[in-house]
Amino acid sequence: MIELHYWPTPNGHKITIFLEEAGVPYTIVPVNISKGDQFKPGFLKLSPNNRMPAIVDNEPADKGAPVSIFESGAILIYLAEKTGKFMPKDLRERFDVLQWLFWQVGGLGPMAGQNHHFSQYAPEKLPYAIERYVKETSRLYAVMDKQLKSREFLAGTYSIADMASYPWVVPYERQGQKLEDYPNLKRWFEAIKARPAVQRAYAKGEPLRSQATPNTSPEARKVLFGQSAETVRRA
Repeated sequence: MIELHYWPTPNGHKITIFLEEAGVPYTIVPVNISKGDQFKPGFLKLSPNNRMPAIVDNEPADKGAPVSIFESGAILIYLAEKTGKFMPKDLRERFDVLQWLFWQVGGLGPMAGQNHHFSQYAPEKLPYAIERYVKETSRLYAVMDKQLKSREFLAGTYSIADMASYPWVVPYERQGQKLEDYPNLKRWFEAIKARPAVQRAYAKGEPLRSQATPNTSPEARKVLFGQSAETVRRA
């Protein structure tokens, strides 16, 4: 049984998509990031970077003590290796998946995240910052669109690279993007959106959304955007 410490954000959705696709039994432990659950001592033991998701595998392959993993990319690799699913065994195909996974965690996610912050949540609208990250998001969308011109999925066959990238494209309108500008990406997006496992994964998060404090509220802003080195030292 996988214990998933989760909140319905793009990074959280990555993991529920995998677990639903692979048919792995799991339980959700909500981590309400708008209320500061990510700073509780119990969660910090699993995720010292005070970010969700994190997992605890109570039945690891080596039959030893439970294994805890933080960082969504690392979790996807761990689960793919544990189940033997959505990660090719062939050397070249495997690293094709890994490079696109790392492209997402190092590029698409952080850049789209900054896009969200400056366009949606920053108390002061800074035109330079908004333009900078909207343009960078559009560049990354174009990279995907070009890659998908000759491939059904990012690394050929459906994999953890697609599961990692899809949730960051879901809020494309908030990112100032139009999928019609990226026809290959749009085809890929609609194909993944139609998958039953993806629909189940997103449905898992719906009951939690009503518990969230809006990110634009002063309380949530302080929790989500007011952290520093001192926050880590005090935890």
